[in-house]
Amino acid sequence: MTRETTSFVYVTYILSTPDKVFEAITKPDIARRYWGHENVSDWKPGSKWEHVRANDERTVELVGKVVEASPPTRLVITWANASQAADPASYSRVTFEIEEYEAMVRLTVTHDELEAGSGMAKGISKGWPVVLSSLKSLLETGRGLDVFAKPKAA
Repeated sequence: MTRETTSFVYVTYILSTPDKVFEAITKPDIARRYWGHENVSDWKPGSKWEHVRANDERTVELVGKVVEASPPTRLVITWANASQAADPASYSRVTFEIEEYEAMVRLTVTHDELEAGSGMAKGISKGWPVVLSSLKSLLETGRGLDVFAKPKAA
């Protein structure tokens, strides 16, 4: 029996350079400023990566492997909750495509191989827009957004 999968695609335009966008995704000290997490890896194909909460506990929340790294234009990683790391079926894939576009960058993030209707699929559909908006804000203004903010009560 094959599982039904879904994908999520987000495209944004950032007044920046491909090098700076790639660094913001892969350098822990920059990622923590807009994501509240650090992406930790040596970014070589086959290497592991960890998504570590940037707080005193340093909880590893997501894990995966680097599938492809072609700085500064493309990064492909696998992605799973750390608690499900032993289950190959729990992994999805994230592709970052960074394209120079006049005096800016078009960043396309494709998160695919997601189990349709899963908690991960629901979570990333809310998570990616705020994280990538925060990345854009950081690179354009020097200040990221609060990615942990909650909606105001009506």
